[in-house]
Amino acid sequence: MRASTALLLSLVATPSFTLSPPHPPRAVARTARAAATMASDCVLPAGLEKLVKAMASLPDDKYRYKQLLHWAAEAPSLSEEARIDANKVPGCLSTVHVTAELRDDGETVEIRGDSDAQLTKGLVVLLAKGLTGATPAEVSLVDASFIRKAGVAASLTPGRNNGFVNMLNVVKAKVAALDG
Repeated sequence: MRASTALLLSLVATPSFTLSPPHPPRAVARTARAAATMASDCVLPAGLEKLVKAMASLPDDKYRYKQLLHWAAEAPSLSEEARIDANKVPGCLSTVHVTAELRDDGETVEIRGDSDAQLTKGLVVLLAKGLTGATPAEVSLVDASFIRKAGVAASLTPGRNNGFVNMLNVVKAKVAALDG
């Protein structure tokens, strides 16, 4: 038997493959689960809830990551006067500073933050955008689990996740001091 005939017979003898229906990517399934449970177990200020839903609606982790980097690039830096130890977030892999103050209305807060790393700065901007305009009482009720609902936690290292929790805790403590 010639080599070409042997090759043809081996191709013909190969079992056929059946195609199964396509499945949605895991990221889409995660996004759908996150959106379904969004309102059920976490109380968020309106601004933060809007951002969480927007992030969760992005098609995959890559787009959420890019959004954080975009926010970091467009956000202003904190002044040198605000970059003091009292505003530094402990336990972060990057150097992070956050400030909180009452707005002119005396009822809502304004959060600002900065970091020497772009991804971390994006996370600070997420907090600042989401919590600015909230009352101190609303800020006190925010649970760090919202980062999972936003679909962001999956693309963060454990160290960055811990740093994010520390950022939120420092913001909450600063806001509580304003209310006291």
